[in-house]
Amino acid sequence: MSTVLALDAGQTGTKVRLDAAGAPDVEFTLPGVRTHAELLPQLAESVREARRRVGRPFDVVAFGASGLTDDEADAGRLLASLPEVGASRVLLAHDSVTSFLGALGDARGAVVAAGTGVVTLAVGQRRVARVDGWGHIMGDAGSGYWIGREALDAVMRAHDGRGPATGLAEAVRDRWPDLETAYIELQNDPDRVRVVASFAEPVVRLAPTDSVAARICLAAARELSHSVTSALGRVAEADDAAAEPPSVSAIGGVFRAPMIRDRFEELLREAVPAVRLVASGGSGLDGAAALPGLPAEHPLHALVSDSGPHAR
Repeated sequence: MSTVLALDAGQTGTKVRLDAAGAPDVEFTLPGVRTHAELLPQLAESVREARRRVGRPFDVVAFGASGLTDDEADAGRLLASLPEVGASRVLLAHDSVTSFLGALGDARGAVVAAGTGVVTLAVGQRRVARVDGWGHIMGDAGSGYWIGREALDAVMRAHDGRGPATGLAEAVRDRWPDLETAYIELQNDPDRVRVVASFAEPVVRLAPTDSVAARICLAAARELSHSVTSALGRVAEADDAAAEPPSVSAIGGVFRAPMIRDRFEELLREAVPAVRLVASGGSGLDGAAALPGLPAEHPLHALVSDSGPHAR
């Protein structure tokens, strides 16, 4: 049986697990990926560091990666850059694919994964649709970054007299006592994506008592539910009337906020009354580990780059 190194590479961290028959699983976290930089060298370095940490060889590397584009989805190229680790096969997929497999397995429906960024993937009987996941500049609506960015905007509007006062200002001043120079410090911070996303926490914390924070949470829920309904609409087909209602799983840190999750579920049920909201069956890391066994007939198979004998 193959020994599989599974990796779930997100913007805030890369989760790693070595699945080896007859041995306890080894699991740890490495630094996340920088989506503004070339991705494959970062993934290769994660594999090398994982090899150093686990101290034993593995046959297969299975990756789910945030920010993966079609041009970079080249498992053969990634394998060729890793001769020193001794692996014989690499599988590479966008983290929307591995999030789906981890949460719903081979079911049909949609998974929305909302952490620092957000992406939604819907899988129908024959079609697959990805919605958002376009990064913090062009998309990621409802994500931790989006919530944090809305918080910063609200604080500066209040500071200018363009918007209502909000307790979020105290959280921003804790980091930048001088609000009028905060934008310069933020722009010069190489970790600015994570910094902006960190302001999602005070938004969620203050939402029960602060109308500005509550408005941001409810707007995030609206964006996330809209992404799911859009994705489900794109994979629906005329002959789906007799099919089972779609399952939807909402995963990621954003959904730990009660106000966001409750409103998201309410809006989704209004738009798709038959929807089945289900708890995630596993994580994106579980989905990465499942890539080697994904059947060729599964709709997601075409979205996986495989360096092995059945490579696309």
